[in-house]
Amino acid sequence: MAGERIAFVPTMGNLHGGHVSLVQAARERAQRVVVSVFVNPLQFGPNEDYAAYPRTPDEDRKLLEALKVDVLFMPEVDEMYPRGQALTARVHVPELEDILCGAFRPGHFMGVATIVTKLLNLVQPDVALFGEKDFQQLMIIRRAAEDLCMPVEIVGLPTTREPDGLAMSSRNRYLTPEQRAVAPQIFAALERARRAIESGRRDFAEIEREGMGMLEAAGFRPDYFSVRDANTLAPPSDESEELVVLTAARIGRARLIDNVRAKRPR
Repeated sequence: MAGERIAFVPTMGNLHGGHVSLVQAARERAQRVVVSVFVNPLQFGPNEDYAAYPRTPDEDRKLLEALKVDVLFMPEVDEMYPRGQALTARVHVPELEDILCGAFRPGHFMGVATIVTKLLNLVQPDVALFGEKDFQQLMIIRRAAEDLCMPVEIVGLPTTREPDGLAMSSRNRYLTPEQRAVAPQIFAALERARRAIESGRRDFAEIEREGMGMLEAAGFRPDYFSVRDANTLAPPSDESEELVVLTAARIGRARLIDNVRAKRPR
C-alpha cells in the first residue's frame, strides 16, 4: 500500500535462525517485508564453493511463508547479470574491500557491494537489515549506500549464535561432527581477546598472536585474527575506544568468520 514502510533482508538462502531474527526485526521496523534469495556468483572466487554452496529453495520458501514475508524475490543469475558477469558495472569500496577477508578473497567484496547495490535499487526499501557476523561486509555496504546516495537505512543486528557460542552460518553444514565440536573455539578465542582488551591490555599484536595460536592449537587454519577500530577497520590508534576483534579460520571444507566488539577502558 502507498505510504507503507518497506524493510528488506537480502540473503543467499539456506536460511537458519540468524535469518529468522533478521526477518523478525524487519517486521518490527516496517509494514512490509521483502526477502531476497540469491547465491551471487560475482562474490565467489574461481576456487571457492559457488557450485557447492548449500541451496534449499523449497525449505526457504516454506520458512518465509511461515514468517509471513510479503515478497520473496528469487531471481536467476541471468536476470541479475543480463550482460554476463564480465561486462556488468561493478561497485568498489576502496580501502575497506582489500583488507582482512578481502586480502584472502580478492574481488569478494566488490561482488557483494555490486549485488547489494543492484538489489537495493530494485527493491527500493526504506531499511535493509544485515547481520553483524560479517562485520566487514556490513561496513562496506554502509559505505556504499552512503557514497552512492542511496536513500536507505542500513541496520546491523547482533550475531545469532548456537547455545555453545558458534555463530550461525550456512557454511556450518560443511562441518563434520568432530569439526562441529571444535568450532566453538572460534568464539572462545574472540571472547578471550575481548576480555584482555577490556581489562586494559594494549599489546594488540600480542593479543592477535595469542588468538592465532589458540585457533591453530584447536585444529584451525586461521587466515587472520585481528584487533581493529570498530568505526574504520583501521588498526587501533590511541583515540580508538570502540574496537572489534575479527577472525576467519578454516577447518575441513568450511571457512568460518566471526567477531566480537570490545570497549577499551579509559
